[in-house]
Amino acid sequence: MGTIVSFHAHPDDESIGSAGTLARAAAAGHRVVLVFATRGELGEPVPGVLAPGEPLAMRRSAECYASAAAIGAKRVEFLGYTDSGMMGEPTNDAPYCFWQGDIEHAARRLAVILDEEEPDVLTIYDDNGGYGHPDHIQVHRVGRRAAELSAVPVVAQGTINRDWMIRGVRGLAESGQLPEGWTPPAAEAPAFGKPESEITHRVDAVDFVEQKKASMRAHASQMGPDHFLLAMPGPMFAMGMGVEFYIVDPVPSPAATPELFEELFTPLR
Repeated sequence: MGTIVSFHAHPDDESIGSAGTLARAAAAGHRVVLVFATRGELGEPVPGVLAPGEPLAMRRSAECYASAAAIGAKRVEFLGYTDSGMMGEPTNDAPYCFWQGDIEHAARRLAVILDEEEPDVLTIYDDNGGYGHPDHIQVHRVGRRAAELSAVPVVAQGTINRDWMIRGVRGLAESGQLPEGWTPPAAEAPAFGKPESEITHRVDAVDFVEQKKASMRAHASQMGPDHFLLAMPGPMFAMGMGVEFYIVDPVPSPAATPELFEELFTPLR
């Protein structure tokens, strides 16, 4: 049995970006651990979901445990920072937000968990955090440093395959399968994801899309039934969300490659 620790900025990030990978790992008998930098205090709740006076952070924290159960994760931890909000917002300057946190100090907090778990793989985000969110960028920086402190064998940077998404959306449009009124993410925006040439590995998780969808539904304060991802037809969801992409740099030598990594991650080239 191996261990994979998945480090995320906010509750629900694990669902969208890596739930397929984590569910596949858990189903194979590996230990899965979720770590969140913040409790997502600045998220926009689905109208009517929260009870009067209910703090969003409390609801989102509870949703993490429901998501973990759907994925098969065995441990959930929070580093204790607050949500920084989108890039350029005044909330980026709040003294206790993750974006303002000292990288070395935050890395030591994460390293405590890594030392306890001794993971084979740590998942973080790419250097732009997928789409430029400050907390996601900070996950990349803090995660890389924590992995150095704890000598984690493999750091896998979760990312969005921009070329894959563009091809998929164009193919659906040409075949008339794109749902009426459905607007895809801005896949062609320069800050959205990474080109395929920079991506090193993929995880095929088509057989675990139901667990991934259940993980997303667990975050009901952020994703209602009409959320564009949850509203996707089953075949489209499987095609678009059933493969997850990563940048592994450096790739470990064959002699130092954990079995968990070889089992789950397939080189693109």
